[in-house]
Amino acid sequence: MNSSNPIFNHIALNYLSKCQTLSSLKQVHAQMVTTGLTLHTFPLSKLLQSSATLALPHALTVFNQIPNPTIFLYNTLISSIISPANPNCETHHLAFSLYERILWDKNVKPNSHTYPSLLKACGSHPWLHHGLAFHAHVLKFIGPTYDDFVQTSLLNFYANYGKLGVARYLFDQIRNPDLVTWNSMLSAYARCNTSSSYYYVGYVTDEDTSLSMEALCLFIEMQNSLVKPNEVTLVALVSACANLGALSQGIWAHVYVGKFNVKFNYYVGTALIDMYSKCGCLDLAYQLFDELPERDVLCYNAMIGGFATHGYGHKALQLFEQMKFRRLVPDDVTFIVTMCACSHVGLVDEGCEIFESIKEDYGKEPKLEHYGCLIDLLGRAGRVQEAEEKLKGMPMKPNAVLWRSLLGAARVHGNLEVGEVALKNLLELEPETSGNYVLLSNMYASIDRWEDVTRVRKLMKDHGINKMPGSSLVEVDGAMHEFLIGDKTHPRTKEIYLKLEEIGRKLQQHGHKPRTKEVLFDIDEEEKEDALAYHSERLAIAFALIASDSTAPIRIVKNLRVCSDCHASTKLISGIYGREIIVRDRIRFHHFKNGTCSCRDYW
Repeated sequence: MNSSNPIFNHIALNYLSKCQTLSSLKQVHAQMVTTGLTLHTFPLSKLLQSSATLALPHALTVFNQIPNPTIFLYNTLISSIISPANPNCETHHLAFSLYERILWDKNVKPNSHTYPSLLKACGSHPWLHHGLAFHAHVLKFIGPTYDDFVQTSLLNFYANYGKLGVARYLFDQIRNPDLVTWNSMLSAYARCNTSSSYYYVGYVTDEDTSLSMEALCLFIEMQNSLVKPNEVTLVALVSACANLGALSQGIWAHVYVGKFNVKFNYYVGTALIDMYSKCGCLDLAYQLFDELPERDVLCYNAMIGGFATHGYGHKALQLFEQMKFRRLVPDDVTFIVTMCACSHVGLVDEGCEIFESIKEDYGKEPKLEHYGCLIDLLGRAGRVQEAEEKLKGMPMKPNAVLWRSLLGAARVHGNLEVGEVALKNLLELEPETSGNYVLLSNMYASIDRWEDVTRVRKLMKDHGINKMPGSSLVEVDGAMHEFLIGDKTHPRTKEIYLKLEEIGRKLQQHGHKPRTKEVLFDIDEEEKEDALAYHSERLAIAFALIASDSTAPIRIVKNLRVCSDCHASTKLISGIYGREIIVRDRIRFHHFKNGTCSCRDYW
C-alpha cells in the first residue's frame, strides 16, 4: 500500500479511530460514504475494525453490503471478531461462518493471514476440534511452505489441545524463531505443567517433571540463540523452576529480572512468589510479596497458597482479611487456597465459614473445587461422616479427586465403612489408578485385616495395575538429581547405599522401629524394612548428606504423599545429622528440623 495516497491519511479515518459510541461511528460512516471512501479496501478495513469493537452487528451489516469483499477484508473482520476486544468466545461461530463464506466464494482464496486468528479461536472448548480441520486446510490451500506466523499459530493450538509433542515438532521446524515463538513454546510447557487449581498444589507427576525439564533445556537453547528473554519468557521459566523445586535456577531468573531491567509486572511478581513458596523459601516469598508496590488478587492468591502448603493457616487467614480490607474481591482460587490453609492446620470452623461466604457474601455458587476443599477440611479433622454427607449432597456429580480425599480421610481415621464406599465409587471413575487400591490396602493393613489386604492386591494384579513408583528430586549445587525407589542408576550409588546403611544404624540406635504395615509386598518383615529404607526420599537425603554443604538445607520434591515411616525417620535424621530437611510432597510442605516437623503430624 502507498502511504502517500490521500486515502490512507483521510481525516475521516482519524475520526474513526476515536469513536467511542455507535452513534459517533455511524456519523463517520456516513461521511465515508459521501466522500467515496467506502469504495476503497483500506478505509473499509478500518471501518470494519472499529465497528467490530463497538458493535459487532453493525460490522456484519457493513460487510454484507460490500459487493465483492476481498480476502483482505474477510481476514480483517475475522481477526477483529476474535481480537481481545471481543473476548466472548460465543462470537467465534461468526468468525467460522465467515470462513465458510470464503470457501464458497469463488473470487477469493484463504491465505496465510486467514488462519492465525481462526486457530486462536480454537484455543478453548468447545472449538478445540476445529483446529485440526484448519490445519488440514492450511496444507490444502497454502501448502507445506507456510510462513512462521502460521506455524506459531499451529504450535499454540496444539499446545492448548494438549498435543505438546506436535507443538514441539512444529517449533523445531522454524529455522530462526523470534521472541514470540520462543515464548509460545515455553509458555506451552508452563501451561501444561501448572495445575489449574491450588487444590492440587504440590502434586507433581512424572509428566510434570519431564515437561519442566524440557522448559529449562529449551530456555538454555534460547540463550544460545541470542534472543533476549522478556517478562513472558521469565514467567514460563520461573513456573518450571517452581514445579521442579529448582531454587538456584529460580534465583537466577529473579536476578536476571533486576539486572536487565525486565518489566516487573504482576505476572512476574506472582510467578516469583509462587516459585519461592514451592521451593520451600516462604520467607523470601513473603519478603517479595511485601515489597511489591501494588498487589492484585493473583499476588494474594500465590502468597495465601504459599502459607497454606507450608502449614501457616493463621497467617493465610490474616492475608485473606487484609485482601478484603483493601477491597479486592476474592476469586474462585482465593477461596480454594484459603480453605486449604484452614484444612492443613485443622481450622475447621474458619474453613466452613469461608465456604458459606462464597454464596452468602459474594453471591456465587460454590464450584466442584470448593466442595473438594470442604470435604478435605472435614475429613482431615476426623469428621468423616459429615464429609461423606456433604459429598453426597453436592449439586454436581463428585469427581475422583473428591472420592479419593474421602478415602484418604477414612484411612487416617479408621472409618472402614466410608472407605469402602469411597473406593467403590473411585473404581468406577478410575479403575486403573493404583493409588486408590493402595489407600484401601493400607487401611486394611492398619487394622490387621490381612485377608482383605491380599484381596485388594489380587484385584490390582487381575487388572494389571502396578503401584506408581515414588520419585524424589533433590537440588545440589544448582543441579537436579532424581531418585526412584531402590534406584541404583546414580553415578554415586555405592556411596549413597553406604550412607543409607549408616542412616539405618543410627535410626536403630535412636529407637526407630520401621512401620512395615503399609508395605504392599508379599515378603517377610526384614525385606519390608529394606523396602522402606530404599524409598526415593531416603536415597535423595542420603545423596544430599554426602554431596551438599553440611550447613545447607536439603530440599526435596516428591511425587507421592510421604509415608508414615519416612515421615518418622526423616524427623529423626534431621536431629541426628543437624540438617534442615524440606520435603514437598503431593499435599504440602514438611519442614524437618531438630527432630520435629512443621506439620506437627497433622497431614
